[in-house]
Amino acid sequence: MHSKLTLDIVRNAIASSTAAFRLRQILQPAGGEGSPVFPPSYDGGNYATEDRRIPGRETPVPCVLLNSVQAEANHVELALLDAWEDGEIPLPVLIVDFAGEGLQRDLRVTSLETPHRVADALLRDSLLDGTLFRESAQGRKLDQVDMRNATALFELCPTALVFGLWDSTGPRGGLGAKFARAYVSEVVGVDAVPGKKTASRIDPAQIRLGAGPVYQRAGGGWTLDESEAVKEKGRPLKAGKDGKPSEVNHGNVTPTITAGGFTIAYAQRTSTLSLPALRRLRFPVAGERSLERDRAAQTALAALALCGATLAQCAGSDLRSRCHLVPVEAAGWELLDAPGTEARIYGLDRAGAIELYRDAVAAARALDLPWLEKPLKLAPSTHLAALVRKSQELVATAVEPGED
Repeated sequence: MHSKLTLDIVRNAIASSTAAFRLRQILQPAGGEGSPVFPPSYDGGNYATEDRRIPGRETPVPCVLLNSVQAEANHVELALLDAWEDGEIPLPVLIVDFAGEGLQRDLRVTSLETPHRVADALLRDSLLDGTLFRESAQGRKLDQVDMRNATALFELCPTALVFGLWDSTGPRGGLGAKFARAYVSEVVGVDAVPGKKTASRIDPAQIRLGAGPVYQRAGGGWTLDESEAVKEKGRPLKAGKDGKPSEVNHGNVTPTITAGGFTIAYAQRTSTLSLPALRRLRFPVAGERSLERDRAAQTALAALALCGATLAQCAGSDLRSRCHLVPVEAAGWELLDAPGTEARIYGLDRAGAIELYRDAVAAARALDLPWLEKPLKLAPSTHLAALVRKSQELVATAVEPGED
């Protein structure tokens, strides 16, 4: 049993020369050792495979990426979002609500879901009290942030200081503020052996190929009647590439066998929180810098990362279809200190993580650090709402210009 990770331990780690908190967690497929897992596929349907050097192994070992750094960060942010929505943790959050914009599907996006966090184009193209967000008093605070003046990000979007930010779409374009990730995590399958996957579909209605061709119907949907079809140069336009019933999801699909999935010896999640990255940040208030305030903000950010990572792990590692992993044993956070010293390992459960984070935020706010207490609610601009509305309509009809 590991000692509990407390606020004093995190605070002292920030104030000292310790290098990082690190978590190494061994996982197995939920189906048991040897069950296939399906990694994310990238351009061309490829998997991210490579040989890696593994401690205790004399030669490099074939590995496959099961969850990327970006995906791990997204899982942590969504875990934080769930805890925030349930009232368990305080957190500054910006919300763009598309209610009343005539969308086919309701949409609400938060700064914990946008790919570029507070610098995302969805927020940039939304309005705060009728003014474009980046032109509002709140949005203009972001124009001058940098590592020595990160107070506005602490106030509006502290997750950007933990998971990284590049304000490339703001007023300064490519010269906008950049913050490297302080928290980095990934999940890798070790001793990965490629497998096979099968696909097929038997249509209970026994719809045959010869029942077509199927045409795109004017106004959406499909039809067998040429007179109801969309016309292109005077000729009826077939659905999909060739008008097969399968183009509109009817009929059988011939069984196929293709490369897909892997069996692995085990999966390993490796998560690190860089303390030097946090120590570089400064948090002046009203133009005045205070070491005590800097340390309090840095400690709160470390607690935010540790809390989010713990919440995500407790929520489980069901990464995608057929890639559900479960931990083999409880993992602890190693505190990496001076070279040659043995890493100290601390335990952190869900309740302890929330307590740690809440206490760290309270200590920072007691030193007058600004903090967005209530969600900042934005409305989409007319152009943004129209863009999303049209995109939903295209998805609903499954007809993208230039795709057929």
